[in-house]
Amino acid sequence: MPRVVMYTTRICPYCVRAKNLLRKKGVEFEELYIDGSRQLMREMLERSKRRTVPQIFIDDYHVGGYDDLAELNAFGKLDPLLGLAPHMEPEVSEEEADPT
Repeated sequence: MPRVVMYTTRICPYCVRAKNLLRKKGVEFEELYIDGSRQLMREMLERSKRRTVPQIFIDDYHVGGYDDLAELNAFGKLDPLLGLAPHMEPEVSEEEADPT
């Protein structure tokens, strides 16, 4: 499973949403709290080129913030990035599909 890192603060509602989405998928992640840490803030700025939180990385891939994470999820692109098996619908044979 890839390493998921989230730069966050303790009072960010979008961070809470991102964490909830990842937890719902059963994904472990590392939280790096930038509030009170100039070093982590600089690191986040260098890696993401953004000042807002959360900033989410899956391995070296910069996802962005919560909205970006939710969009990837909505379009079915998040699970492959996380190494999760896609949900597969059971195949139905032609005989089963047309009972007449």
